[in-house]
Amino acid sequence: MKTMKIGLLLMFFCLFYNLAWAAKPNVLFLLSDDHSAPFLGAYGNKDVRTPNIDQLASEGIRFDRMFVTSPSCVPSRVGLMTGRSPIAVRMGRFTSPLPADIAALPDLLRQKAGYFFGVGGRYYHLDGPPTSTSPEVGKILDEHDLRTFADRLDYVQTSGLGPGAALTAFLDMVPAGKPWFFWLGFDSPHHPWDHIGPLGMPDASRLTVPGYLPDLPGVRNDLAKYIAEIEYLDLSVKNVLAILSQRGMANNTIVVFMGDNGLALPHGKGTLYDPGVNVPMLVRWPGVVRPGRTTNELISGEDFTPTILEIAGVIPPEEMSGVSFLKLLKENSAFVGRKYVFTSRTTHGGDGGMTPYVSTINFDLARAVRTANYKLIYNTTPHQPVGPPDSYLDPSWLEMKAAFAAGTLQQKFVKAYFTKPRPTYELYKLDTDPNELNNLSGNSQYAQVLLELKQALTEKMVLDWDFLPTPLK
Repeated sequence: MKTMKIGLLLMFFCLFYNLAWAAKPNVLFLLSDDHSAPFLGAYGNKDVRTPNIDQLASEGIRFDRMFVTSPSCVPSRVGLMTGRSPIAVRMGRFTSPLPADIAALPDLLRQKAGYFFGVGGRYYHLDGPPTSTSPEVGKILDEHDLRTFADRLDYVQTSGLGPGAALTAFLDMVPAGKPWFFWLGFDSPHHPWDHIGPLGMPDASRLTVPGYLPDLPGVRNDLAKYIAEIEYLDLSVKNVLAILSQRGMANNTIVVFMGDNGLALPHGKGTLYDPGVNVPMLVRWPGVVRPGRTTNELISGEDFTPTILEIAGVIPPEEMSGVSFLKLLKENSAFVGRKYVFTSRTTHGGDGGMTPYVSTINFDLARAVRTANYKLIYNTTPHQPVGPPDSYLDPSWLEMKAAFAAGTLQQKFVKAYFTKPRPTYELYKLDTDPNELNNLSGNSQYAQVLLELKQALTEKMVLDWDFLPTPLK
């Protein structure tokens, strides 16, 4: 009789444990690469034909002010996975792996919520560079066992599978009854832009050139290629979501689509202007998130991990500076939004090969703070010439440089891209200057705004143990 009671208790415990797991939603995290807002049809961009991602947006909530922690892939991703800034977790150098003592989303979801956690698609960029491409740094990382991110996971895609095949392979590995989280990275629309969507190459002559770029043929042609790459991405997303539906998992899966940082054109990737750090984010959660919603709330990349943890019933660790937006998803009136979001710029790409020519393409130490209507950028290395990462040899940038040399480039673009040194402080009023071209830092009318933002940025840098000097003593 005693043995029977113990058996029944174990059976009920297992049943309760499985039911607790089943109550937790799955999470499919779709991360596009180098994708600025508003380059989706769902954001009102008439040049971009993305019916499948637009459909996803209509089924959930669209975030208009989602800002990643950094305008390049490694520090942006670490912000998403740790709920902290890349500076706070010691990943200001592009070739840094995530330190083993830093708690990350996969650790906490697996240990405290019973999730099966996997990563597939594009490389996750959190274990330092491959030894094959960075032999000296890679050798050190391997000798000292500093690559630990894969150890935090249940599943890591090791073969070159397409997005749909990657999701299928992951789902085949998930234990029955367990909730899962799958981070699926896309190569698109990362440079080079060599894919075209099902509707063909956009007509470059009909595109709307963003106000932060000059209207030059090379700029238009590069924009057309970038948009074509996004339209190719849209088809990949369609295939991935179809697999989710075919498996009967759509209703119990939160789908989050977002970009990791901005487009690889001037004023975008590698900069702290909005096109570098403001990315699309869409969240579909059947039965919880009311379809067709939009929000202007300020959201940071640091907020992603605390939100997912709270959804899973896990209390975020105190050291996380991110703030959960679960209440916003549920339209809970108790939600209190952010007043500030913070971003940082450090190195980009490999740390070697930067001398004797150092430019913002690969190195630019800057910090920024943004409110709903103002932004302060703090440049601590303003003497480097400006250059866009990845696309610095493309027609857009080459034609801009040629126009500057010929004296035909508009003065506002000369000031933005070819003035040396750049100002230490850049202050922008975003409702009247959304392209961030009119620096107000020397305007006495905005002295109080400038002081407030310097104070906020100083506090963030101190609390993050930032290695740079603060704006205020």
